[in-house]
Amino acid sequence: MRHFPRFAALVSLVVVVGCSDPQPPIGHWQGAYEDTGLIIVARLQIDSARQVRVSAPNAVTDAAPLSDDERAQLRMRLESGLAASWPSVAPLPLEFDGRAFHKPGGVAPQLEWDRAANRMTLIFYSGNRRSVRVPLDPVADFDSPA
Repeated sequence: MRHFPRFAALVSLVVVVGCSDPQPPIGHWQGAYEDTGLIIVARLQIDSARQVRVSAPNAVTDAAPLSDDERAQLRMRLESGLAASWPSVAPLPLEFDGRAFHKPGGVAPQLEWDRAANRMTLIFYSGNRRSVRVPLDPVADFDSPA
């Protein structure tokens, strides 16, 4: 019985930490995904006010096979379009649970955060295709290509 106060204090601390509002990471991430039927380039910014801006222009390439040169040109167009449109990308209302970002009240993750690897993953949903995980790497700014 003499250890009860310590045990109660420990349980209270766990409850308080568990109920705390997890802070999302702050920074810039970018990345790309490519398979035979899809090309995606993506940018993500989370600022100190917890505002999340994300854009992931993409091209579906299932209709006709592309040469390596055509794929490279298409990816360059997506990257330059992303750079040009980035200033007009508005923040999204997303909730962060310490590991994943969700739309308010939503279940499907939009972004996943791996603190140990400092890696963000964008989950890309498009029509009747399976979701695609786009790995995003941290960058100091968006001057370098995605």
